[in-house]
Amino acid sequence: MLPWALNIAFVLVSLALLLSLARLVIGPDKPDRILALDTLYVNTVALLVLLGIRLASNLYFEAALLIALFGFVGTVALSKYLTRGDIIE
Repeated sequence: MLPWALNIAFVLVSLALLLSLARLVIGPDKPDRILALDTLYVNTVALLVLLGIRLASNLYFEAALLIALFGFVGTVALSKYLTRGDIIE
């Protein structure tokens, strides 16, 4: 049962990743693109967690944690840059 669920989850998360990438490329405004980039981070983390479950390796979970951390910091920095025009004040 688990292999079937993992295969379905891989397909659905990959589809979400592609749709987020499309929104990043054709997003009408800058906030839409930042939100799409944040969604790409979340989808990448989900894909790495699924891969870690499939291969039974803790390395993928650590990589997912690092990507989530960098994604959060990047989203905050980009949002701050859009609102203020400068990241550090």
